[in-house]
Amino acid sequence: MASHRRPKQPNRARVTVLTTAAAAAVVLSSQAANAAPSENPSKGEVKAKVDKLYQQAEQATEKYNGAKEKQEKLQKEISTIQDNVAKGQQELNELRDGLGSMASAQYRSGGIDPALQLFLSADPDDYLDKASTLDQLSTQQVDALKKIQEKQRELAQQRSEASGKLKDLDSTRTELGKKKKEVQGKLGAAQKLLNSLTAEEKAQLAEEEARATRASEREVLKASGSGSGSDAGTAAGTGSSAPVSNGSGRAGAAFAAAQSKLGTPYVYGATGPSSFDCSGLTSWAYAQAGVGLPRTSESQTGAGTRIYSASQLQVGDLVFFFNDLHHVGLYAGNGQIIHAPRSGTVVRYESMNTIGGPFMFGVRV
Repeated sequence: MASHRRPKQPNRARVTVLTTAAAAAVVLSSQAANAAPSENPSKGEVKAKVDKLYQQAEQATEKYNGAKEKQEKLQKEISTIQDNVAKGQQELNELRDGLGSMASAQYRSGGIDPALQLFLSADPDDYLDKASTLDQLSTQQVDALKKIQEKQRELAQQRSEASGKLKDLDSTRTELGKKKKEVQGKLGAAQKLLNSLTAEEKAQLAEEEARATRASEREVLKASGSGSGSDAGTAAGTGSSAPVSNGSGRAGAAFAAAQSKLGTPYVYGATGPSSFDCSGLTSWAYAQAGVGLPRTSESQTGAGTRIYSASQLQVGDLVFFFNDLHHVGLYAGNGQIIHAPRSGTVVRYESMNTIGGPFMFGVRV
């Protein structure tokens, strides 16, 4: 008689695992579907990412500038110390030679008993003069020894100082290399994103920037009272002359110098006259007015009186942006600045509202 067995029931744990796996597969499929569009980001998304990368590159650029400035300062200090050490060593050698000559003379004259020297001397007065000289040599010898000891201590201190600065220089060079690599990495990533755009999208972005620049030029013209917006040229694109600044004194002279560089390309670490980064432009412009500014944007914040209200700014004032103060320009009037924005751009006018970071304060040099 055939046996009748009940069908084997599925294991509850196995059912649970299968159900969970199926649900996970649905979730992953949904995520993949949602992620797919990001493989081809829109023009707006690309611009946002590129702007962020450029901002990070500029932050690294200012740190690079600071490290480079420190390197140059250390090299000068080390060179000065090394020159002083060489000069001091020569002085020490001369002191030692002088001491040796005195010791030899004393040894030669002291080889005979003084009483016998007096007895044998044909001219007692001459001997007494020599005896006085011997006593003087002894005093000079003591003085020479003191000078040698002082010079040795001085040289040891200078050598120690030079050694410490050489270590600082070595670490600064390492930091400089890292910052340069970081800047280049950010710029490379930004360029890769821009290359993903179509020719039409690239042209649209370029036109948007050009429109913004023309709008800023019109505002500057209004502020300087040089005419209507229709008179504005395309200085940022061609390097043509901008309206005469209504600034005065050193600030006005610095602003006029910056205006003469409209259209000059941005290059990180550059201080002019054929290319600039942001703090490179401001330091160069003020140098033309006879004012020396520190190299980095952060250090330039201490170059004068701070102005916290944008309404109180005057043409030629330094203006700083972002919480870490990594961007600086020159105030142009009517809420506009002239600055070197970032890689891929040129020195141009721009509204303070479109910098990408908050206005922190101005500085009247």
